[in-house]
Amino acid sequence: MTIQPRLVVTERRSDGISVVAGDGQPTPISVAAAPGIEFYLLWGTEDGGTTVGTGPRQPRTLPFFPGAGGTRLLLARYAPQSSVAEPVGDPERLAAEVAQKLPGLTDGDEPDHPGLHTTDTLDYGICLEGELYLELDDGREVLLTPGTCVVQQGTRHAWHNRGDEPALMCFVGIGATRES
Repeated sequence: MTIQPRLVVTERRSDGISVVAGDGQPTPISVAAAPGIEFYLLWGTEDGGTTVGTGPRQPRTLPFFPGAGGTRLLLARYAPQSSVAEPVGDPERLAAEVAQKLPGLTDGDEPDHPGLHTTDTLDYGICLEGELYLELDDGREVLLTPGTCVVQQGTRHAWHNRGDEPALMCFVGIGATRES
């Protein structure tokens, strides 16, 4: 059974009572420049640090990757590579769609090495469904299966679904400052 993403958000009212502020199913976002991937932008916080307490908080899900001290929570569903065609169309139009729907998504991409990218984030990833390969800079690949957790420390990497079924990953990204 395929997981249907759902987001429950709580908050604390001014009288100190904890309540459910939201409960719903997020809409996936796809872009032609990244065929076969659906992104569910769930929640995020402003760069610089997070506070909690009374009063409603609005999610900050864009830009796609947070700056230092910001966070992002998202799900990404990867279709099997065998069912995904290469991106087609005018490169400027593809880039414009990404900039409009998912600004920042391709900031760390390498045009000469499709799929490989590097971001200034500490990412916690959890494989929820299917199988996904994590490719690293040295060419090594690690197979992720449901329940596998990944701590991605700003490393150059790519994701590949070489299986027959979609793979679903949960990511928590924390914006970081890169050391030399």
